[in-house]
Amino acid sequence: AAATADPHALILMLFEGARTAITIARRHMEQNEIPEKGAAISKAIDIIANGLKVSLDLEKGGEIAERLDALYDYLVLRLLRANVDNDPGALEEVAGLLEEIHSAWRQIPHDALPQPGA
Repeated sequence: AAATADPHALILMLFEGARTAITIARRHMEQNEIPEKGAAISKAIDIIANGLKVSLDLEKGGEIAERLDALYDYLVLRLLRANVDNDPGALEEVAGLLEEIHSAWRQIPHDALPQPGA
């Protein structure tokens, strides 16, 4: 699906992927499955750092892009702490913040976004 998705749909897919990885990490944390928990948290970090954060246009995005950039850095740090400290509260915090941003993205009409080459 990612190969044929437009940029808006790709961002939505990234949010879904991060949420799924955090849900899986939480389950592994509850069952004390340390390697699996670490792998799931690493996947969520990768999606945030190398997907959502990289997709920001800091030149054109202005203050919103700068704030999202800082927020994504914070989310990565919280996920790292969640992994090291086995902290389900940190996972919940990250999941909640991601859901707020994801919800805002879902409300943006697809045709309201700039199209590539426009």
